Formats: sequence, C-alpha cells, structure tokens
Amino acid sequence: MNYVEIEFFDTESEKKEILIALLAEIGFDTFQESENGMSAYIPEDAFNKNILEEEVLEKFQSISYTVGTIAQQNWNEVWEKNFEPMQIGDVYIRAPFHEKKEDVKYELVIEPKMSFGTGHHATTSLMVLEMLKTDFREKSVLDMGCGTSLLAILSSKLGAKNILAVDIDDWAVENSRENCLRNNTPEIVVQKGDASLLKGKSFDIILANINRNVLLEDMHQYAESLNEGGEILFSGFYESDIDAIKDGAAKEGLEYKAYDVLKEWAVLRFKKVTK
Repeated sequence: MNYVEIEFFDTESEKKEILIALLAEIGFDTFQESENGMSAYIPEDAFNKNILEEEVLEKFQSISYTVGTIAQQNWNEVWEKNFEPMQIGDVYIRAPFHEKKEDVKYELVIEPKMSFGTGHHATTSLMVLEMLKTDFREKSVLDMGCGTSLLAILSSKLGAKNILAVDIDDWAVENSRENCLRNNTPEIVVQKGDASLLKGKSFDIILANINRNVLLEDMHQYAESLNEGGEILFSGFYESDIDAIKDGAAKEGLEYKAYDVLKEWAVLRFKKVTK
C-alpha cells in the first residue's frame, strides 16, 4: 500500500492540535512535526482531496500545503529518516530502531507514532532544558498534554514519584503507555482527559507544553492543582505571547521566576508562593 504525504507549512501551534484531530477523523494515521509546520500521512486508497478541502482546510483561513506519494516499500525508510536521534543537554532521545549511545546520562527511547513530543520541536527542547535545572527528587509530577510522555518519562529518570500524564487524544494515551513500558517507567499513570480531570489532585511540579489559548483557559485549574511552593513550566507558545501568559498566571497567584526562548518559541517558569 502506498501512502500520501501532506506537508503543511507555517502552522501555528494552537492550530496544530485542532488540525491533527480533524485529519485523524478523515483517516490520517501518522504525523510528523517540523520547524516549518508538520506532515501528515494517509493510505493512498483512503485519501480524498475534496474531503480534505471541505472537512478540514476550509476551517482554517490560510494553511499552505503540498501533496506527495510514498511507495509502500519506502514507508519505513522515510519514517526513520525523518526521525533522527538528538541530544538535549544530558538527555539523548532516540527511536527504538536507533542504536544506543554510550556515555549519556539520560537515554529516552521514544516511538512517536501519531503523537507530538520527540524533542525535535523547539518547545520540547526548551522544556527538557528547563527540567534539567529542576529538582525532581521524590516530587509528584503532572505532564499535561503529554503527547509521547517524553517529559513524564524524563521526570521519572530525574527522580520524580507519583507521575500522572494526561492527554485528550486516544492515540497519544496509547502511545504514551507503550513508551512508558519501553523506558522501564511503568509507574507513570497515563489517562485520557482535559483539565477537568485534575480536580481534587495536587502536584509538586506541573509540566504543560500545550498552546497559549489552552494554557490561559485552564490556568485556574493548574494553579489550584499546584502545591504551595511548587513549580510549573509552561511552553507551546511564541515569545510574543509571554506577557499574556505572565498576566494570566499572576491573576492565579503564580510568581514568575524565569524564561528562555528558542527559535521564537518560549518556556516560562512559575512558582506557587506559600501563603
């Protein structure tokens, strides 16, 4: 079976979640993120350009894209070629088909399938680098919008306990559970849901790499679920959105501590001040 590849350009972070969900509904089964946007794949016999245009793309004002075909015998080769292992500080991230690397402090084996979070996007890299500055020992952790659960798995490697990974997508939940077993971190609990799932739960550290709109909408619940003295890392938004995130967090009693920027994307650190 051949596959059709659709490459989308300049897709804003807040649009990607919606775009992926809509594409999955019409048969796309694999997604790859990139700095310029993302690629989506569908079996050739299931692809219908009219359905793509009418049921997905008409919901967006401007998304440019290209269409290509990948022969069946080249599919695995293309997938593997598009996912290169990478090093982020002391963290080495590879797929199961890559060889192990000697003398690395933390090795994460991630098979992304249909989920975001391989470390290749600037926001994931920013979160990983910020996590390496954080004391996770014996801490309870939430990975919100977990994707592949790369961040949850890293928090376990850094010494965290009682880790919850949450995502709204079925494929991300399934993929996360597989990755947790693959990395010998079966203690991580993976659940499907949104911020309403957090009611009554509390954490020492919250990791939320989502997008500006969702972060602002759910800010109250994040603050409510963060233990006093706890820290929260936000990413998934542009540098130009920093003030909006800072203002939203301040209204919920979260104290701004630090930020970093990579390729116009940002990460922010906040702390819940002890009353």
